[in-house]
Amino acid sequence: MSEANLSALADDDRDYVDAKEETPIKQINDALRACEFGRFNIQLLLTTLTGFIAGVAVSNTTSYLLPSAECDLNMSLLQKGFLNAAPYSGMLFSSIVAGFLTDTFGRKIFIHTGYGGIFIFTVIGGSSQNYEVLVTAKFFEGMLFAASFSACVTYTAEFCHNGIRDRVLMVQSSFIGVAQVVIALLSWGILKQEWTYSLFNGYFVLNTWNFYILIMSLWSLSGFLLYLFLPESPKYLVMQKRYSEARKILIRIYKTNTGNPAEMYPFKDIWKNQSKVGNKTNAIPEKKSALSHQIVEGLHNIKPMFHKPLVMYLAMICTMNFITMALYNVVRLWFPQVSTVVEHYTSTRNEDLCVMLDAYAKDEKLKVYNVTTEECIPNKSGDETYTNSLIIGCVCLLSMIVSSILVNKVGKKVLIISAGVICCCSTLGIRFANSKTIVVVLFALDTSVSQAIMALNQAIIVETFPTTTRTLGVSMIMMVGRIGTLVGNVTFPILLNMSCEIPFYTMFGFMICVLILAFFLPTKKKN
Repeated sequence: MSEANLSALADDDRDYVDAKEETPIKQINDALRACEFGRFNIQLLLTTLTGFIAGVAVSNTTSYLLPSAECDLNMSLLQKGFLNAAPYSGMLFSSIVAGFLTDTFGRKIFIHTGYGGIFIFTVIGGSSQNYEVLVTAKFFEGMLFAASFSACVTYTAEFCHNGIRDRVLMVQSSFIGVAQVVIALLSWGILKQEWTYSLFNGYFVLNTWNFYILIMSLWSLSGFLLYLFLPESPKYLVMQKRYSEARKILIRIYKTNTGNPAEMYPFKDIWKNQSKVGNKTNAIPEKKSALSHQIVEGLHNIKPMFHKPLVMYLAMICTMNFITMALYNVVRLWFPQVSTVVEHYTSTRNEDLCVMLDAYAKDEKLKVYNVTTEECIPNKSGDETYTNSLIIGCVCLLSMIVSSILVNKVGKKVLIISAGVICCCSTLGIRFANSKTIVVVLFALDTSVSQAIMALNQAIIVETFPTTTRTLGVSMIMMVGRIGTLVGNVTFPILLNMSCEIPFYTMFGFMICVLILAFFLPTKKKN
């Protein structure tokens, strides 16, 4: 479950408190319930699916193009690591700030700016002729992704009343797994081709991987266009005291979902006695007041996080998320490259993965230091790599379904400990894997189980932290996790150059730390 999903779930607590009095937030929940679930919600979910695929493509596409583009861009192992990490370094610059500004200026402006910007920089990356342009484009894609993705998920949640919100968010969470499968299928269909287009006497050349990135940019363009047909979040408008606009949107949703005229809507006159608050005369002072109030209140809400026991829980979960997210994204983003190495490795002996990776690392060193005079011929991913990527995507989707079923029965803490044991065993097992099947099984286990641990970490933050510090707590563990991704993808090729055993033993050792910390996590108290 993503950061924005959990932030949206926090609204349930506010709705519960507001139920004691008929505040606008409580009223909008009842008004959305009267709108029912219908065509508008389906349109919203389909649009969100497009946005999710565009967002996941920001980080996933780099892992697929590495084997195809390594010769064209003359990339070393370390440069491949930097390319994988570039989107996450961009996310660090915008995630928390964008989350704060989204609450102040609205969801749609960040969604449009984000997806529109992703499209522009993806086109720049797809047109790139050198490594520097591509890695810079990926950095800005990541920065815009962090600004739009959280707004996108929160936006969806705010169109749902608390009776269907959890189910809609679960469906929305599954879009990540769907996006991984879709991207793997598209990568398979495009990167297997041999496309070359030359302009200006060979000065500007588009290869298969260039066309691949350009085609993938259509997802962000589609997301940008589809969100144009949707209105601003009514809950945000109510929070900004723009009641007249919110009422019109609720009536529109009711008419779209039910097919009934506006006169039949039970809440057609909602907030009419408060409409003057949102007129043009008062709009500017209200926004200024809201902005200054949010800054002061936000700073005030930070204080409890640095007192016991919250500061101890935050430190533990940040450490766990740093390690887990680093492992998850190293294994996930490097799998297409590792699978390609295994596919092209020729030997009559039954050798383990580390023998293959050490041989590949040695060849890469020879290319960098120009010891070999052979022409660089890329080892492109074969059918096996894309088939295995599809398997991993499906296993990740399955793990989220299984964990969501088990979490209420066994509890988050027990589930994290169990998942930690599986993750430790599979990480250590990768080093000794001596067949393609075992490699795929262990990579799938590592990816799916570590993804479940990250979701459970975020769920514990939501459960443990009070509403006033919950969103900030989730933002902090996600920011630390992204730093882990950045560090992991940069250090993995460095350690791999030393010896294959080192990165896998290192990841195993750090996952042992996660397992130990899991025993000290708080347990939910029964009422």
